[in-house]
Amino acid sequence: MKTNLQAKLIQHFANKKGNKGFTLIELLVVVIIIGILAAVALPSMLNQANRARQSAAQSQVGAVNRAQQAYRLEAPQFAPAYADLQIADASTEDYTIAIAVSTAIAGETTAVPIDTGSGLSAYRGCVSVDAATGTTDSEIAENPGNAAAPAAGC
Repeated sequence: MKTNLQAKLIQHFANKKGNKGFTLIELLVVVIIIGILAAVALPSMLNQANRARQSAAQSQVGAVNRAQQAYRLEAPQFAPAYADLQIADASTEDYTIAIAVSTAIAGETTAVPIDTGSGLSAYRGCVSVDAATGTTDSEIAENPGNAAAPAAGC
């Protein structure tokens, strides 16, 4: 019985045609599917990276706005420079963030993309004081897809 089983096994392997790899058509289909998936996923991934950069810029402008509000509680005007706010320069590797205007009633901060062709939005943060109540108000405006900061004015 054992020799009969060995003979059948040897005969099976001898009759098997060299089915050792993939056909060209199979490989082509796989490459096309991978290409389609990459074409769909790549723009979405690049968009997420830009959103993360923009979110970081908004966060930094918000931090400067909060520092301006704290400074205004102790002084009769808004701070004209980072040194007065006692914080480091808020610029990121993608944005230049600068204190644009500081007066007794308003302080403005701009976030402008360093690479103007990147499609990143520019931002302007504004902190103002209500003369009647003495309270401060903060806002952030966006200039979508433009390297120039939004129009000045609180």
